Amino acid sequence: MRLPSRLGPVSTVVIALCLVYGAGSTFAQTETTSSPGEPIPGTGGVSPFAGSVPDKPVAGVLPVSLKDAIDRGLRQNLGTLLSNADIRSARGQRWQQLSALLPHATVSPFVDVSQINLTEFGFTQFPGVAVPSAVGPFSYFDARVNVSQTLFDWKSINNVRASGQSLKSAEYTYKDARDLVVLAVGYTYLQGIADEARIKTAEAQVNVAQALYDQAADQVKAGTSAQIDALRAKVELQTRQQQLIQAKNSLAIQKLTIARVIGLAPGQEFELTDKSPYQPFEGMTLEGALQHAYESRSDYQAAVADTRAAGYARKAATAGYLPSLSFDADYGAAGAHPSNATQVFDVKGTLTIPIFLGNSVHGDVLQADARLTQARERQENLRAQIDADVRTAFFNLQSSAEQVAVARSNIDLADQTLAQSRDRFTAGVADSVEVVQSQELVASANEQYISSLYSFNFAKISLARALGMGEEGVKTFFKEK
Repeated sequence: MRLPSRLGPVSTVVIALCLVYGAGSTFAQTETTSSPGEPIPGTGGVSPFAGSVPDKPVAGVLPVSLKDAIDRGLRQNLGTLLSNADIRSARGQRWQQLSALLPHATVSPFVDVSQINLTEFGFTQFPGVAVPSAVGPFSYFDARVNVSQTLFDWKSINNVRASGQSLKSAEYTYKDARDLVVLAVGYTYLQGIADEARIKTAEAQVNVAQALYDQAADQVKAGTSAQIDALRAKVELQTRQQQLIQAKNSLAIQKLTIARVIGLAPGQEFELTDKSPYQPFEGMTLEGALQHAYESRSDYQAAVADTRAAGYARKAATAGYLPSLSFDADYGAAGAHPSNATQVFDVKGTLTIPIFLGNSVHGDVLQADARLTQARERQENLRAQIDADVRTAFFNLQSSAEQVAVARSNIDLADQTLAQSRDRFTAGVADSVEVVQSQELVASANEQYISSLYSFNFAKISLARALGMGEEGVKTFFKEK
Protein backbone atom coordinates (compact mmCIF):
# COMPACT_ATOMS: atom_id res chain seq x y z
CA MET A 1 0.00 0.00 0.00
CA ARG A 2 1.43 3.34 -1.07
CA LEU A 3 0.21 6.32 1.03
CA PRO A 4 2.51 9.31 0.48
CA SER A 5 1.35 12.29 2.54
CA ARG A 6 1.61 14.62 -0.43
CA LEU A 7 -0.32 12.85 -3.18
CA GLY A 8 -1.24 9.35 -1.94
CA PRO A 9 -4.94 8.56 -2.46
CA VAL A 10 -5.70 7.16 0.98
CA SER A 11 -3.83 9.91 2.82
CA THR A 12 -5.71 12.47 0.77
CA VAL A 13 -8.99 10.84 1.78
CA VAL A 14 -7.94 10.81 5.42
CA ILE A 15 -6.98 14.49 5.37
CA ALA A 16 -10.14 15.44 3.52
CA LEU A 17 -12.53 13.39 5.59
CA CYS A 18 -11.28 13.60 9.18
CA LEU A 19 -12.46 15.74 11.98
CA VAL A 20 -11.56 12.66 13.87
CA TYR A 21 -11.65 10.75 17.08
CA GLY A 22 -8.66 10.89 19.42
CA ALA A 23 -8.63 8.03 21.87
CA GLY A 24 -5.28 6.79 20.59
CA SER A 25 -6.60 3.29 19.97
CA THR A 26 -6.20 1.10 16.88
CA PHE A 27 -8.99 -0.66 15.05
CA ALA A 28 -8.22 -3.88 16.86
CA GLN A 29 -8.95 -2.27 20.21
CA THR A 30 -12.29 -1.72 21.95
CA GLU A 31 -14.82 0.46 20.13
CA THR A 32 -14.45 4.16 20.80
CA THR A 33 -17.89 5.20 19.56
CA SER A 34 -20.23 6.35 22.33
CA SER A 35 -23.52 4.56 22.74
CA PRO A 36 -26.85 6.44 22.82
CA GLY A 37 -27.38 7.87 26.31
CA GLU A 38 -23.69 7.76 27.22
CA PRO A 39 -22.35 10.79 29.15
CA ILE A 40 -21.04 13.59 26.95
CA PRO A 41 -17.83 15.23 28.24
CA GLY A 42 -18.36 18.63 29.83
CA THR A 43 -22.17 18.51 29.99
CA GLY A 44 -22.48 17.24 33.54
CA GLY A 45 -23.91 13.79 32.87
CA VAL A 46 -26.21 11.78 30.65
CA SER A 47 -29.35 13.89 30.85
CA PRO A 48 -30.62 16.14 29.45
CA PHE A 49 -28.02 17.10 26.83
CA ALA A 50 -27.80 13.59 25.39
CA GLY A 51 -31.53 13.71 24.56
CA SER A 52 -33.89 15.81 22.48
CA VAL A 53 -37.46 16.29 21.31
CA PRO A 54 -37.54 14.74 17.81
CA ASP A 55 -38.40 16.89 14.83
CA LYS A 56 -40.67 15.84 11.98
CA PRO A 57 -39.20 13.30 9.50
CA VAL A 58 -37.89 14.47 6.15
CA ALA A 59 -38.18 12.40 2.99
CA GLY A 60 -34.95 11.02 1.56
CA VAL A 61 -31.43 11.36 2.95
CA LEU A 62 -30.96 14.57 4.91
CA PRO A 63 -27.57 16.30 4.50
CA VAL A 64 -26.29 17.58 7.86
CA SER A 65 -23.27 19.83 8.23
CA LEU A 66 -21.68 20.74 11.55
CA LYS A 67 -23.45 24.11 11.45
CA ASP A 68 -26.78 22.44 10.61
CA ALA A 69 -26.32 19.97 13.46
CA ILE A 70 -25.62 22.77 15.94
CA ASP A 71 -28.63 24.77 14.76
CA ARG A 72 -30.88 21.74 15.11
CA GLY A 73 -29.44 20.94 18.52
CA LEU A 74 -30.09 24.47 19.77
CA ARG A 75 -33.73 24.10 18.68
CA GLN A 76 -34.46 20.51 19.66
CA ASN A 77 -31.99 19.45 22.38
CA LEU A 78 -33.68 18.67 25.67
CA GLY A 79 -31.12 20.67 27.64
CA THR A 80 -32.07 24.00 26.01
CA LEU A 81 -35.79 23.24 26.07
CA LEU A 82 -35.79 22.50 29.79
CA SER A 83 -33.59 25.49 30.52
CA ASN A 84 -35.94 27.76 28.59
CA ALA A 85 -38.83 26.42 30.67
CA ASP A 86 -36.83 27.26 33.81
CA ILE A 87 -36.79 30.91 32.69
CA ARG A 88 -40.58 30.97 32.51
CA SER A 89 -40.78 29.36 35.94
CA ALA A 90 -38.38 31.93 37.42
CA ARG A 91 -40.39 34.75 35.82
CA GLY A 92 -43.55 33.37 37.44
CA GLN A 93 -41.85 33.19 40.85
CA ARG A 94 -40.75 36.81 40.49
CA TRP A 95 -44.34 37.88 39.83
CA GLN A 96 -45.44 35.97 42.90
CA GLN A 97 -42.96 37.86 45.07
CA LEU A 98 -43.79 41.18 43.40
CA SER A 99 -47.47 40.61 44.13
CA ALA A 100 -46.84 41.31 47.83
CA LEU A 101 -45.84 44.92 46.97
CA LEU A 102 -48.48 45.65 44.33
CA PRO A 103 -52.02 46.89 45.18
CA HIS A 104 -54.78 44.31 45.40
CA ALA A 105 -58.29 45.36 44.38
CA THR A 106 -61.44 43.28 44.70
CA VAL A 107 -65.16 43.84 44.29
CA SER A 108 -67.51 41.87 46.56
CA PRO A 109 -71.19 42.98 46.23
CA PHE A 110 -73.78 40.96 48.08
CA VAL A 111 -77.53 40.98 48.81
CA ASP A 112 -78.88 39.18 51.87
CA VAL A 113 -82.52 38.46 52.84
CA SER A 114 -83.00 37.01 56.35
CA GLN A 115 -85.70 35.97 58.80
CA ILE A 116 -84.56 35.18 62.36
CA ASN A 117 -86.15 32.77 64.84
CA LEU A 118 -85.88 34.57 68.23
CA THR A 119 -86.64 31.42 70.16
CA GLU A 120 -83.44 29.98 68.80
CA PHE A 121 -81.49 32.73 70.56
CA GLY A 122 -83.37 32.34 73.89
CA PHE A 123 -85.95 35.10 73.51
CA THR A 124 -89.22 33.62 74.81
CA GLN A 125 -91.64 35.63 77.02
CA PHE A 126 -91.12 38.73 79.15
CA PRO A 127 -93.68 40.18 81.63
CA GLY A 128 -95.95 42.55 79.82
CA VAL A 129 -94.09 42.15 76.53
CA ALA A 130 -95.26 40.05 73.63
CA VAL A 131 -92.20 38.46 71.96
CA PRO A 132 -92.79 37.21 68.42
CA SER A 133 -91.34 33.85 67.52
CA ALA A 134 -89.66 35.23 64.40
CA VAL A 135 -88.45 38.57 63.07
CA GLY A 136 -88.32 39.38 59.39
CA PRO A 137 -87.95 38.98 56.63
CA PHE A 138 -85.50 41.88 56.17
CA SER A 139 -82.71 42.46 53.67
CA TYR A 140 -79.15 43.77 53.43
CA PHE A 141 -77.29 45.17 50.39
CA ASP A 142 -73.59 46.01 50.22
CA ALA A 143 -71.42 46.67 47.14
CA ARG A 144 -67.85 47.94 47.66
CA VAL A 145 -64.45 48.13 45.94
CA ASN A 146 -61.76 46.91 48.33
CA VAL A 147 -58.15 48.07 47.89
CA SER A 148 -55.16 46.92 49.93
CA GLN A 149 -51.59 48.10 49.51
CA THR A 150 -48.37 47.35 51.33
CA LEU A 151 -46.74 50.70 52.06
CA PHE A 152 -43.53 49.33 53.55
CA ASP A 153 -42.33 45.75 54.03
CA TRP A 154 -38.57 45.36 53.90
CA LYS A 155 -38.90 41.57 53.75
CA SER A 156 -41.08 41.65 50.66
CA ILE A 157 -38.84 44.24 49.00
CA ASN A 158 -35.79 42.00 49.39
CA ASN A 159 -37.71 38.94 48.30
CA VAL A 160 -38.54 40.75 45.05
CA ARG A 161 -34.88 41.66 44.57
CA ALA A 162 -33.85 38.05 45.23
CA SER A 163 -36.37 36.74 42.70
CA GLY A 164 -35.08 39.25 40.13
CA GLN A 165 -31.55 37.88 40.54
CA SER A 166 -32.90 34.33 40.32
CA LEU A 167 -34.52 35.25 37.01
CA LYS A 168 -31.19 36.61 35.74
CA SER A 169 -29.52 33.39 36.87
CA ALA A 170 -32.06 31.34 34.89
CA GLU A 171 -31.43 33.47 31.79
CA TYR A 172 -27.66 33.04 32.12
CA THR A 173 -28.14 29.32 32.70
CA TYR A 174 -30.11 29.12 29.45
CA LYS A 175 -27.23 30.78 27.59
CA ASP A 176 -24.82 28.35 29.21
CA ALA A 177 -27.07 25.46 28.19
CA ARG A 178 -26.75 26.59 24.57
CA ASP A 179 -22.95 26.45 24.92
CA LEU A 180 -23.23 22.95 26.37
CA VAL A 181 -25.41 21.91 23.43
CA VAL A 182 -22.71 23.17 21.04
CA LEU A 183 -20.18 21.09 22.97
CA ALA A 184 -22.41 18.00 22.92
CA VAL A 185 -23.23 18.33 19.22
CA GLY A 186 -19.60 18.99 18.32
CA TYR A 187 -18.44 15.98 20.34
CA THR A 188 -20.86 13.56 18.69
CA TYR A 189 -20.49 15.05 15.20
CA LEU A 190 -16.69 14.85 15.28
CA GLN A 191 -16.94 11.25 16.42
CA GLY A 192 -19.21 10.52 13.48
CA ILE A 193 -16.74 12.05 11.03
CA ALA A 194 -13.98 10.06 12.72
CA ASP A 195 -15.91 6.84 12.20
CA GLU A 196 -16.44 7.70 8.53
CA ALA A 197 -12.71 8.31 8.17
CA ARG A 198 -11.97 4.99 9.85
CA ILE A 199 -14.19 3.23 7.33
CA LYS A 200 -12.23 4.81 4.45
CA THR A 201 -8.96 3.81 6.09
CA ALA A 202 -10.22 0.28 6.82
CA GLU A 203 -11.37 -0.14 3.21
CA ALA A 204 -7.94 0.92 1.99
CA GLN A 205 -6.29 -1.52 4.40
CA VAL A 206 -8.55 -4.34 3.16
CA ASN A 207 -7.58 -3.57 -0.44
CA VAL A 208 -3.88 -3.64 0.44
CA ALA A 209 -4.28 -6.84 2.44
CA GLN A 210 -6.15 -8.44 -0.46
CA ALA A 211 -3.36 -7.47 -2.87
CA LEU A 212 -0.75 -8.84 -0.49
CA TYR A 213 -2.64 -12.11 -0.13
CA ASP A 214 -3.06 -12.47 -3.90
CA GLN A 215 0.65 -11.82 -4.37
CA ALA A 216 1.60 -14.33 -1.68
CA ALA A 217 -0.77 -16.96 -3.09
CA ASP A 218 0.71 -16.52 -6.57
CA GLN A 219 4.22 -16.91 -5.22
CA VAL A 220 3.24 -20.06 -3.31
CA LYS A 221 1.79 -21.51 -6.53
CA ALA A 222 4.99 -20.58 -8.34
CA GLY A 223 7.03 -22.24 -5.63
CA THR A 224 8.97 -19.10 -4.75
CA SER A 225 7.41 -18.66 -1.30
CA ALA A 226 6.45 -20.94 1.56
CA GLN A 227 2.81 -21.77 2.35
CA ILE A 228 3.12 -19.91 5.67
CA ASP A 229 3.53 -16.62 3.79
CA ALA A 230 0.09 -17.07 2.24
CA LEU A 231 -1.37 -18.05 5.61
CA ARG A 232 0.02 -14.90 7.24
CA ALA A 233 -1.39 -12.78 4.44
CA LYS A 234 -4.80 -14.50 4.78
CA VAL A 235 -4.90 -13.82 8.53
CA GLU A 236 -3.98 -10.18 7.89
CA LEU A 237 -6.74 -9.86 5.26
CA GLN A 238 -9.41 -11.30 7.55
CA THR A 239 -8.26 -9.10 10.42
CA ARG A 240 -8.66 -6.02 8.24
CA GLN A 241 -12.08 -7.23 7.11
CA GLN A 242 -13.17 -7.59 10.73
CA GLN A 243 -11.99 -4.06 11.45
CA LEU A 244 -13.98 -2.76 8.49
CA ILE A 245 -17.13 -4.47 9.82
CA GLN A 246 -16.52 -2.97 13.24
CA ALA A 247 -15.92 0.51 11.77
CA LYS A 248 -19.23 0.39 9.86
CA ASN A 249 -21.09 -0.74 12.96
CA SER A 250 -19.48 2.03 15.03
CA LEU A 251 -20.62 4.64 12.52
CA ALA A 252 -24.18 3.30 12.51
CA ILE A 253 -24.34 3.49 16.32
CA GLN A 254 -22.72 6.91 16.40
CA LYS A 255 -25.29 8.26 13.94
CA LEU A 256 -28.01 7.16 16.37
CA THR A 257 -26.29 9.24 19.06
CA ILE A 258 -26.05 12.25 16.74
CA ALA A 259 -29.73 11.95 15.84
CA ARG A 260 -30.71 11.87 19.54
CA VAL A 261 -28.59 14.92 20.39
CA ILE A 262 -29.78 17.13 17.52
CA GLY A 263 -33.42 16.00 17.51
CA LEU A 264 -33.80 14.14 14.23
CA ALA A 265 -36.89 12.00 13.79
CA PRO A 266 -36.46 8.32 14.70
CA GLY A 267 -35.29 6.39 11.65
CA GLN A 268 -34.37 9.56 9.74
CA GLU A 269 -31.69 8.85 7.11
CA PHE A 270 -28.94 11.48 7.03
CA GLU A 271 -25.34 11.97 6.00
CA LEU A 272 -22.55 14.05 7.53
CA THR A 273 -21.40 16.57 4.94
CA ASP A 274 -18.48 18.28 6.74
CA LYS A 275 -15.10 16.80 5.92
CA SER A 276 -12.94 19.54 7.39
CA PRO A 277 -9.14 19.32 7.17
CA TYR A 278 -6.68 20.60 9.72
CA GLN A 279 -6.98 24.35 10.38
CA PRO A 280 -4.28 25.86 12.63
CA PHE A 281 -5.40 27.74 15.73
CA GLU A 282 -4.00 31.21 16.23
CA GLY A 283 -4.76 34.71 17.39
CA MET A 284 -5.45 34.21 21.13
CA THR A 285 -3.23 34.18 24.20
CA LEU A 286 -3.88 32.30 27.44
CA GLU A 287 -4.15 35.51 29.48
CA GLY A 288 -6.63 37.02 27.05
CA ALA A 289 -8.65 33.81 27.00
CA LEU A 290 -8.90 33.72 30.81
CA GLN A 291 -10.05 37.34 30.98
CA HIS A 292 -12.62 36.72 28.25
CA ALA A 293 -13.91 33.62 30.04
CA TYR A 294 -14.48 35.41 33.36
CA GLU A 295 -16.44 38.12 31.56
CA SER A 296 -18.41 35.90 29.18
CA ARG A 297 -19.02 32.51 30.78
CA SER A 298 -22.76 32.36 31.29
CA ASP A 299 -22.53 29.78 34.06
CA TYR A 300 -20.21 32.10 36.00
CA GLN A 301 -22.60 35.02 35.51
CA ALA A 302 -25.41 32.75 36.72
CA ALA A 303 -23.36 31.88 39.80
CA VAL A 304 -22.81 35.60 40.51
CA ALA A 305 -26.57 36.20 40.18
CA ASP A 306 -27.26 33.26 42.53
CA THR A 307 -24.93 34.79 45.12
CA ARG A 308 -26.71 38.13 44.86
CA ALA A 309 -30.08 36.39 45.16
CA ALA A 310 -28.88 34.58 48.29
CA GLY A 311 -27.69 37.91 49.72
CA TYR A 312 -31.09 39.50 49.18
CA ALA A 313 -32.77 36.42 50.62
CA ARG A 314 -30.71 36.85 53.80
CA LYS A 315 -31.75 40.50 54.03
CA ALA A 316 -35.36 39.40 53.61
CA ALA A 317 -34.97 36.87 56.41
CA THR A 318 -33.42 39.52 58.71
CA ALA A 319 -36.27 41.90 57.86
CA GLY A 320 -38.59 39.57 59.73
CA TYR A 321 -37.60 41.52 62.87
CA LEU A 322 -38.74 44.85 61.36
CA PRO A 323 -42.22 46.42 61.40
CA SER A 324 -44.36 46.70 58.29
CA LEU A 325 -47.00 49.20 57.23
CA SER A 326 -50.07 48.46 55.13
CA PHE A 327 -53.13 50.34 53.88
CA ASP A 328 -56.68 49.02 53.36
CA ALA A 329 -59.71 50.92 52.07
CA ASP A 330 -63.11 50.20 50.63
CA TYR A 331 -65.75 52.39 49.03
CA GLY A 332 -69.24 51.62 47.80
CA ALA A 333 -72.94 51.65 48.64
CA ALA A 334 -74.93 49.84 51.34
CA GLY A 335 -78.51 49.71 52.55
CA ALA A 336 -81.56 47.51 52.97
CA HIS A 337 -82.10 47.45 49.19
CA PRO A 338 -80.13 48.71 46.18
CA SER A 339 -82.85 51.30 45.58
CA ASN A 340 -82.24 53.06 48.91
CA ALA A 341 -78.51 52.38 49.33
CA THR A 342 -76.20 55.20 50.47
CA GLN A 343 -72.48 55.76 50.05
CA VAL A 344 -70.20 54.06 52.57
CA PHE A 345 -66.42 53.79 52.92
CA ASP A 346 -63.76 52.54 55.28
CA VAL A 347 -60.05 53.55 55.42
CA LYS A 348 -57.54 51.76 57.60
CA GLY A 349 -53.77 51.91 58.08
CA THR A 350 -52.03 49.11 59.97
CA LEU A 351 -48.59 49.10 61.56
CA THR A 352 -47.50 45.56 62.37
CA ILE A 353 -44.70 45.29 64.93
CA PRO A 354 -43.29 41.81 65.54
CA ILE A 355 -42.66 41.15 69.24
CA PHE A 356 -42.14 37.42 69.58
CA LEU A 357 -42.50 34.98 66.69
CA GLY A 358 -41.22 31.82 68.32
CA ASN A 359 -37.68 32.23 66.89
CA SER A 360 -39.00 31.56 63.38
CA VAL A 361 -37.10 34.60 62.07
CA HIS A 362 -33.93 33.32 63.70
CA GLY A 363 -34.40 30.01 61.89
CA ASP A 364 -34.96 31.82 58.57
CA VAL A 365 -31.75 33.81 59.07
CA LEU A 366 -29.71 30.68 59.81
CA GLN A 367 -30.97 28.97 56.66
CA ALA A 368 -30.37 32.09 54.56
CA ASP A 369 -26.83 32.37 55.93
CA ALA A 370 -26.13 28.77 54.92
CA ARG A 371 -27.48 29.30 51.40
CA LEU A 372 -25.43 32.48 50.98
CA THR A 373 -22.25 30.70 52.09
CA GLN A 374 -22.94 27.85 49.67
CA ALA A 375 -23.56 30.27 46.80
CA ARG A 376 -20.29 32.09 47.44
CA GLU A 377 -18.35 28.83 47.63
CA ARG A 378 -19.90 27.58 44.38
CA GLN A 379 -18.99 30.85 42.68
CA GLU A 380 -15.35 30.65 43.79
CA ASN A 381 -15.17 26.99 42.82
CA LEU A 382 -16.54 27.77 39.37
CA ARG A 383 -14.01 30.58 38.92
CA ALA A 384 -11.21 28.12 39.60
CA GLN A 385 -12.85 25.58 37.28
CA ILE A 386 -12.97 28.14 34.46
CA ASP A 387 -9.23 28.68 34.85
CA ALA A 388 -8.68 24.91 34.65
CA ASP A 389 -11.01 24.55 31.63
CA VAL A 390 -9.24 27.26 29.64
CA ARG A 391 -5.75 26.03 30.50
CA THR A 392 -6.70 22.42 29.71
CA ALA A 393 -8.08 23.43 26.30
CA PHE A 394 -4.90 25.38 25.52
CA PHE A 395 -2.69 22.46 26.58
CA ASN A 396 -4.74 20.08 24.44
CA LEU A 397 -4.57 22.44 21.46
CA GLN A 398 -0.82 22.75 21.69
CA SER A 399 -0.09 19.07 22.20
CA SER A 400 -2.57 17.83 19.60
CA ALA A 401 -1.25 20.29 17.01
CA GLU A 402 2.23 18.88 17.54
CA GLN A 403 0.84 15.35 17.35
CA VAL A 404 -0.83 16.15 14.02
CA ALA A 405 2.52 17.25 12.58
CA VAL A 406 4.30 14.14 13.85
CA ALA A 407 1.47 11.86 12.67
CA ARG A 408 1.67 13.30 9.17
CA SER A 409 5.37 12.53 9.06
CA ASN A 410 4.76 9.01 10.42
CA ILE A 411 2.27 8.29 7.64
CA ASP A 412 4.87 9.18 5.03
CA LEU A 413 7.55 7.06 6.74
CA ALA A 414 5.19 4.12 7.17
CA ASP A 415 4.19 4.32 3.50
CA GLN A 416 7.83 4.21 2.46
CA THR A 417 8.48 1.26 4.80
CA LEU A 418 5.54 -0.68 3.38
CA ALA A 419 6.60 0.00 -0.21
CA GLN A 420 10.15 -1.20 0.43
CA SER A 421 8.89 -4.30 2.31
CA ARG A 422 6.66 -5.27 -0.61
CA ASP A 423 9.52 -4.77 -3.04
CA ARG A 424 11.73 -6.98 -0.88
CA PHE A 425 9.00 -9.62 -0.68
CA THR A 426 8.51 -9.55 -4.45
CA ALA A 427 12.28 -9.91 -4.92
CA GLY A 428 12.32 -12.90 -2.56
CA VAL A 429 14.75 -11.38 -0.05
CA ALA A 430 12.09 -11.09 2.71
CA ASP A 431 9.09 -13.09 3.84
CA SER A 432 5.53 -11.91 4.50
CA VAL A 433 6.26 -11.21 8.18
CA GLU A 434 8.08 -8.03 7.25
CA VAL A 435 5.27 -6.93 4.93
CA VAL A 436 2.58 -7.62 7.54
CA GLN A 437 4.53 -5.66 10.15
CA SER A 438 4.90 -2.76 7.73
CA GLN A 439 1.19 -2.82 7.02
CA GLU A 440 0.54 -2.67 10.78
CA LEU A 441 2.78 0.40 10.93
CA VAL A 442 0.75 2.09 8.18
CA ALA A 443 -2.53 1.31 9.98
CA SER A 444 -1.12 2.58 13.28
CA ALA A 445 0.21 5.77 11.66
CA ASN A 446 -3.17 6.53 10.08
CA GLU A 447 -4.96 5.86 13.39
CA GLN A 448 -2.57 8.18 15.21
CA TYR A 449 -3.26 10.89 12.64
CA ILE A 450 -7.01 10.38 13.03
CA SER A 451 -6.71 10.51 16.81
CA SER A 452 -4.54 13.62 16.92
CA LEU A 453 -6.71 15.48 14.41
CA TYR A 454 -9.85 14.69 16.40
CA SER A 455 -8.15 15.78 19.62
CA PHE A 456 -7.16 19.07 18.02
CA ASN A 457 -10.64 19.86 16.68
CA PHE A 458 -12.40 18.81 19.85
CA ALA A 459 -9.97 20.98 21.83
CA LYS A 460 -11.18 23.90 19.71
CA ILE A 461 -14.79 23.22 20.66
CA SER A 462 -13.80 22.74 24.30
CA LEU A 463 -12.01 26.09 24.24
CA ALA A 464 -15.08 27.76 22.73
CA ARG A 465 -17.16 26.35 25.58
CA ALA A 466 -14.52 27.33 28.17
CA LEU A 467 -14.61 30.89 26.84
CA GLY A 468 -18.40 31.05 26.97
CA MET A 469 -18.68 31.59 23.22
CA GLY A 470 -19.86 28.22 21.95
CA GLU A 471 -21.92 29.35 18.95
CA GLU A 472 -19.57 32.15 17.93
CA GLY A 473 -16.50 30.02 18.63
CA VAL A 474 -17.52 27.26 16.24
CA LYS A 475 -18.00 29.81 13.45
CA THR A 476 -14.60 31.34 14.26
CA PHE A 477 -12.58 28.16 14.77
CA PHE A 478 -14.21 26.12 11.96
CA LYS A 479 -14.47 28.51 9.06
CA GLU A 480 -16.16 27.11 5.99
CA LYS A 481 -14.11 27.02 2.82
